[in-house]
Amino acid sequence: MKKLLFLVALILVGASQVRADEGMWLPSEILKKIKDIQSQGFKLSAEDIYSVNQSSLKDAVVHFGGGCTGELISGEGLLITNHHCGFGQIQSHSSVEHDYLKDGFWAMSKAEELPNPGLTVSFLEYMTDVTDEVLKGYKPNMTEEKRIELVAKNSKKIEEKVLKGKKNLKANVKPIYYGNQYFLFVYKVFTDVRLVGAPPSSIGKFGGDTDNWMWPRHTGDFSLFRVYAGEDNEPAPYSENNVPYRPKRHFKVNAKGIQEGDFTMVYGFPGTTREYLFSDAVKYTAYTSNPHKIALRTLRLNIQKEEMGKDQAVRIKYASKQASVANAWKKWQGEAKGIIRLKAVENKQAFEAKFDQWAQGKPEYEGLVARFKELYGSIEELSLVQDYQTEALNAVELISFAGRGQRGAEKFYKDYYMPIDKASFIALYNAYNKNIADKYKSPYFKEQLQNFGSVEAWADALFTAEPNLAMAAEIYEKTNAYFKENIAPTLAEVNKEITLLYRAYMRGQMEYNEATNGGKIFYPDANSTLRVTYGKVKGYSPSDAVYYTPVSSLTGIIEKDNPEIYDYNIPQRLRDLYAAKDFGKWEVAGSVPVAFIATNHTSGGNSGSPVLDAEGNLIGVNFDRVWEGTMSDVVYDPVVCRNIALDIRYALFIIDKLAGANHLLQEMEILK
Repeated sequence: MKKLLFLVALILVGASQVRADEGMWLPSEILKKIKDIQSQGFKLSAEDIYSVNQSSLKDAVVHFGGGCTGELISGEGLLITNHHCGFGQIQSHSSVEHDYLKDGFWAMSKAEELPNPGLTVSFLEYMTDVTDEVLKGYKPNMTEEKRIELVAKNSKKIEEKVLKGKKNLKANVKPIYYGNQYFLFVYKVFTDVRLVGAPPSSIGKFGGDTDNWMWPRHTGDFSLFRVYAGEDNEPAPYSENNVPYRPKRHFKVNAKGIQEGDFTMVYGFPGTTREYLFSDAVKYTAYTSNPHKIALRTLRLNIQKEEMGKDQAVRIKYASKQASVANAWKKWQGEAKGIIRLKAVENKQAFEAKFDQWAQGKPEYEGLVARFKELYGSIEELSLVQDYQTEALNAVELISFAGRGQRGAEKFYKDYYMPIDKASFIALYNAYNKNIADKYKSPYFKEQLQNFGSVEAWADALFTAEPNLAMAAEIYEKTNAYFKENIAPTLAEVNKEITLLYRAYMRGQMEYNEATNGGKIFYPDANSTLRVTYGKVKGYSPSDAVYYTPVSSLTGIIEKDNPEIYDYNIPQRLRDLYAAKDFGKWEVAGSVPVAFIATNHTSGGNSGSPVLDAEGNLIGVNFDRVWEGTMSDVVYDPVVCRNIALDIRYALFIIDKLAGANHLLQEMEILK
């Protein structure tokens, strides 16, 4: 307990030194940061950000579908998130006859809103520190296995106690600071969520893979949904009798505009960050793992693009899949480049050398650095095998489908095109054969390759007129069984010790910081729980003699418009509106603002997050980061790390002028 109290004290010391633009803060702990937030221009209180006693900003924010964020913008359950977050739902309702990806979709009445089975939104009810309860019964001499069992047992008790006699709640106990602290998160989950509106992909995905992760950005990345509830305003399964949910809080929409230097706050569910990684892990990421994964996904993307360009039906089938593959592919490129440019590995090595010297004579920390190096060195080759298992062997659609027991067959075949999958099999399995050391290859893989003589001949046997599902299932079963029996156990055993070392290393870094006044910033890594980040609207300079201003406009869309290129072929209606200068009340300096950048520290999962002004009003919807700053999951650089947000005025313009869905605007409280 003394250790824990010391840790919390050190966290507060670190928090006092943090820059405004770095850090992902737990809302329940925001009182400790509120003075700094207010010094940056924020005009509300900590209680306005997070409260369990009254409605607060948190009550307008949802975990959308488990992987994105969304926010309520009306008292009738109207929700805005990113187009790419709702892409799967938009695609599922699309067909050649009703191509909502190409043409967009707008429900002109609530009766026209489309249900989405399986889609959920979760509101955080409250969060609380449960460290003492989770570690109740822990003894200093307890083995790690026993500690894991104890934590799991106590966490389950805590969750069950919360859920007892309650409906539609979800409870999760999650560790922060590598298990030095634990928090309970309790959510209310709604399952009736209907599609209300989405612009055409030529707006919602404008720029496609070319512009993804880049600035300037001109993407109208938004879609609209509505949360429905039972007559008691509580979650209920889909029913025609359900009514729009009446939220505790919804955001007012600020259409007055933003200026460089304005305060911004992002409130959302960032997925995963790894700010405290050891240097060897960062080195593997930048110099080995990312380059191999990028190469494998390049093979898949090239095949998909070629086939999608030939046939509209194939394009619809693979639109969501291609976006999913391309997203991480491009992010990994910027991440590796940023890590190398910032000399993150060398900087961490320098810190580790100083830490190692300080740790001499301290039993809890002495030898940590040497042991980290030994452990990471022992699994580097095996980690590459794991990357290829995921990104090559298991990335073939038919094999993955068969290996899952052919679950969801109707949905699988609806969006399946065999020529793409066959070409992917050939490219990926040849890459595995070339780049994985023979001693680590699946014996089954080697046997089949010898039997067929080539990967190409093997593909001919697998992808027949009727796909050979039995063979596909065998490939999945045999290659994964080998991995699970011969590679995974060693990885798991070593990673278990690495995880244990990180718990001690996290405490050690904080103690070292206190002892040396090192100025190190400490905030919990993201883990898909609700976080607050804050910063300012600000441009940046990515390279010599180049400076990017922080706001893009419709003029830039027209400059990029090209009917010959799918990703840049905007709707004719948008061209006509621009030519006529028919911008309505959304006009600014002869155009319409589209997107802006700010210094908020964001990550995957922040897609769809509300970007708020100093008074807690919605000014934008977060959807990306700049490419030069994608290493921010590992190392943050305030010079170039920027989040990219849709300017809410562009969404309002599209709803008004392109869709003619004025009834949706009437629901909102728009400040103009």
